[in-house]
Amino acid sequence: QEATKYFNMVCLPDCNTHFGSVDKTSSAARSYTYTPANDSVLHDEWELLLGGDGTNPLLSAIKATIADQFTFEALPLSVCPYPAELCVPMPGIEFSDVGAGSDRCSFMLSEEVSGAIGSQAASALQGLGGTSIADAASSSSSFGQWVGDFQECIDSFIVTAVLSFVVGIVFMVLLRFFTGVCVWLAIFCTMLFFILGGAMSFVRSGQCADAGFLESGQQNAVAIVVTAQVAASNAVTGEERSEAMTGDGTDYRGVQSYTRDGRRCAAWDEQTKVARYKSAGYPDKGLELNYCRNPYNDSDMNKAATIWCITADAESVWGECLPVGVIQPECNGGYAVKSKTARDVLFYLSFVIWGLGLIWVIFICCMAGRIKLAIALNEVAAQFLATNPQTLLLPILQAVVGIVWTLLWMLAASFLLSQVPDSYTPTGYFATYAEAWGTVNPCAIWETGDHCVATPGKCTDKWPTGSVWKDDTCIEEILDGISVMKCWRCAPPRYIFDVRFAISFFVFLWNNAFIIALGQIIVAFAVCIWFFAREKAKTPVLLCSVKTIFRYHLGSVAFGSSIVALMQFIRYVMKYLEKQAQAQKNRFMTIVLEQVQCCLRCFEECIEFLNKNAYIQIALMGKNLCVSATKAFALIMNNALRFGTVAILGAIIHNIGFVCITAGTALVGYFLVRAMHEEVSPVMPVLVFVFMGYLVSRVFMTVFGLAVDTSLQCFLKTEAAKLQDTDFVPPSLKTFLDTHASKRKSETE
Repeated sequence: QEATKYFNMVCLPDCNTHFGSVDKTSSAARSYTYTPANDSVLHDEWELLLGGDGTNPLLSAIKATIADQFTFEALPLSVCPYPAELCVPMPGIEFSDVGAGSDRCSFMLSEEVSGAIGSQAASALQGLGGTSIADAASSSSSFGQWVGDFQECIDSFIVTAVLSFVVGIVFMVLLRFFTGVCVWLAIFCTMLFFILGGAMSFVRSGQCADAGFLESGQQNAVAIVVTAQVAASNAVTGEERSEAMTGDGTDYRGVQSYTRDGRRCAAWDEQTKVARYKSAGYPDKGLELNYCRNPYNDSDMNKAATIWCITADAESVWGECLPVGVIQPECNGGYAVKSKTARDVLFYLSFVIWGLGLIWVIFICCMAGRIKLAIALNEVAAQFLATNPQTLLLPILQAVVGIVWTLLWMLAASFLLSQVPDSYTPTGYFATYAEAWGTVNPCAIWETGDHCVATPGKCTDKWPTGSVWKDDTCIEEILDGISVMKCWRCAPPRYIFDVRFAISFFVFLWNNAFIIALGQIIVAFAVCIWFFAREKAKTPVLLCSVKTIFRYHLGSVAFGSSIVALMQFIRYVMKYLEKQAQAQKNRFMTIVLEQVQCCLRCFEECIEFLNKNAYIQIALMGKNLCVSATKAFALIMNNALRFGTVAILGAIIHNIGFVCITAGTALVGYFLVRAMHEEVSPVMPVLVFVFMGYLVSRVFMTVFGLAVDTSLQCFLKTEAAKLQDTDFVPPSLKTFLDTHASKRKSETE
């Protein structure tokens, strides 16, 4: 790995470029004499040796040695277009290609050196030195192979791109029929999570060191079930027997009839596995029915440590028991969780989890009607997309316009960014790297003190920060009578941010927000037209929506998007100030600005949510943005539970859609690649198909989510209007309107 540290990487005609392959007669010869850097501790002594007057024979010999042994021949400038010190081939080193077609070289020892140190040592040194170069070439070759595999499968990619939309449409069609199943299954899985989570915490709190987790869980489950059975039996019969037990349990007279692992006990007088254990042989040990006991006489050699029974299971002869009501017995051999405090925390945590699960069940029962409404709204949205698949072209068109606009803006912004003035960074020299670059805070974020102070450098005291480089020519400065060599200088950054860029960036954010808002209001208007149409399959919703929006509501779209863009711009300004604080090594301001950005992001999300619902109100009522935003806010507040339920279930459906469409696209693409290109590895194509499937799923689920939100507001508007004729309402929602109408009629009567 040290090869890349001590060797200079330069560009040469080929790996075998050396003095033997260079025509010296046609190229200007160059040489390089080694000299320590000006700020090196050896520099002054080196200059002293070279500055002798020649009268001292020893100094003359040293100067001759330096001129002879420290002067190296460098490759001509026509071959190696770099300074002479970077073009000195190292003696005893040759180069060869890393691999066929590679543009990198790995060094190897020459034959003379190999003969001197031995072939084995030479091979070892070559392997150590060339590892990093070979690894880089290998990774580059692998990536190139992957790209080549994808290029060969470009026809499969095109077919899969078309089929991915088919997968999305099929998903939407199926979603109409399986939305309820998916939602209720998710609710059931959540409830199961609470049950299992509490059970795992409870079992772990009492798990013995010599027992496995599943074994302990089985014992706890058996104990709980038997305890419940006995409690129910006692409640019916009105009888209750003592489960008291002391010592080894010879005095136990309870009604436990199952072993720890859940095997049913056999009646003592009817079992034949161990014939001597009968009530007649142990008349005073209480061997009745199939209850667990610990029968033994004083003369018996085998005496159990606790109660047990002969099992009715053919695979087991006997098993130990626990008294009824003992769920977690004492562990004489120690616990799996050593700390008693940790066991107590797990024990009480299990009841907290079960309590949350109970609250979840109660919440679901109370919200059942709203959940059914949310399911119906998702079914309506799926029906809208299945009926109007052309709506899905809108987000694709948005993406294309957005990409083109972004590319054009980046072209203009790159010009503004690259205008770095000469005065941005100091042009002088600095004595140390720390003075030029600054110091690093050695403390963690929670530590304070004088030792936790970092100093900004002269080159890096503002953001974007410049870089630091060491000049070969230094300047000497006398400070307090001491000569100081200053060799460190500042390099300006490749870009800066100024007022011109800020204006351009705000325009960029505004245009992006406008494109997104325009798509939202067009889809919302299309859903509204479709929702209230009687002949839904024959209504040209998308074309009518585009015409109306462009004719009447572009001003509202521009105003709403400008508010979002302004919030985003302020947040990015805070990010800029945070970077400035980091450059100044100001930890306190960095943390404060990070928190401000977090708050601004939350506020921005609220604005975007309110804007989206305001656009739906514009589509419904045709009012301006301010009026529509006010109505949308009031509608959300008055129907908070409905909106919340739809949002939660919408997130579940969204995730299911992402997974199904992405997985379906990748699966279809995989089989296409295997069928059309058997010789190609499917790894890279499938990765591309996964990414493409995710993008397609985003297109579908974005339009689907907006259709759900719009359908909810359309439903609320229809409900509030108390219309007598509701035949236009989709069947999934009509039942809810009929139910509310029946309630109103009953109240009137």
